[in-house]
Amino acid sequence: MSAIRFFHLADLHLDSPFKGLFGLPEHILKKIRSSTFDAFDKIIRKAIEEKPDFLLIVGDIYDGENRSLPAQRRFQDAMEKLFQHNIPVIISYGNHDHLNGTWTRFALPSNVYELPAETSVVQLKIRGQQVNIYGFSYNKRHLKQSMIDTYPIAQDQQVIHIGMLHGSEASDTSHAMYAPFTKQQLLDKNYHYWALGHIHKRQLLHQEPPIVYPGNIQSRHRKEQGIKGFYDVTLSQNAAELEFSPTSAVVYNTIAVECANVIHANELLNKCTEAIAAHRIKYGASVVELHLQHIDEQTEALFEHATVDAWLETIREAEEGLEPICWVQKIIVQKSARLDNHTAITQTVVDLMEQWDSNEWKDILKDLYQYAGGARLIDPLTEEDIKQLVNNAQALLVEEIQRV
Repeated sequence: MSAIRFFHLADLHLDSPFKGLFGLPEHILKKIRSSTFDAFDKIIRKAIEEKPDFLLIVGDIYDGENRSLPAQRRFQDAMEKLFQHNIPVIISYGNHDHLNGTWTRFALPSNVYELPAETSVVQLKIRGQQVNIYGFSYNKRHLKQSMIDTYPIAQDQQVIHIGMLHGSEASDTSHAMYAPFTKQQLLDKNYHYWALGHIHKRQLLHQEPPIVYPGNIQSRHRKEQGIKGFYDVTLSQNAAELEFSPTSAVVYNTIAVECANVIHANELLNKCTEAIAAHRIKYGASVVELHLQHIDEQTEALFEHATVDAWLETIREAEEGLEPICWVQKIIVQKSARLDNHTAITQTVVDLMEQWDSNEWKDILKDLYQYAGGARLIDPLTEEDIKQLVNNAQALLVEEIQRV
């Protein structure tokens, strides 16, 4: 039997509101707000050009249960284009666009198979090869119970079996737990491929057979960094080939800028603009944070008379008009952590503490020692205790200044 080819994508979140972006020029904000649509359009163009046997979309097509009209219209138009090229699409709805929401309904063309709330099978015949695709749609937003037991065990290994599941691996506590499963539960079904959704980070949970999260197709905030996309899969009973296909219209990322031994303002500005230019070439349109690393004392002096916000504005001005856009959302100053080389502020405080005698320390700590409930648990204050207090305070000051 011949191999089949399909696109596995999930978590489109069409028309996402993109919260948490401030101070952006209107043209940049417009591009970011259209980015989920632009990423989706890339997938549709690629499908029309390369004609895979079908598409799998595993949940959260829409960002909210109300399924905005613009998002539905764009999705319906895309499905019509695939219909004209005889490309089937199997879709499930997830926790964001569950079946119990309220929305104005669009009719999808006959090439689109919408999975119901009950686990069901879609059967396709591709060049003589039967393909069974199993899955369900969320009937409510908070689907906490496991659904894996509703999937049948594959018996006929002449058929290619694919599972679609929008949910969480039971051991992953980094995300909201929906429709939980274990990897072994998936393997026990004897499927040839598991197409997962819900987790926005691209992950291969198992190699043979593949158990795959493609991640979302477009980052929506600073915590979803890097290039996003989908998997182009070629599959048979005996083998699977997975090729990641990028779709990000705008990439969220962190740019590290090495700042050791920088003395002059133009040096720092040049380092930042060079790092941004290299990122622009590699990633295209982006929203980035600049992490200025290894700021030593001489470099730190550059921030004594110009605030971080002033530097941010200067860097933004240097990038104005350049394409593709690279919007610097934030600057993080990472100072060198050296306890034996304090800032002037830290050393001043430490010098003051070292001048205090035991009576002054007792006066400072009198509330602690006069507290009846705690006094019986605390030994009398010694010279060694005072030295330890100075050292601890010194370390805490350095740690807090590093966070500024």
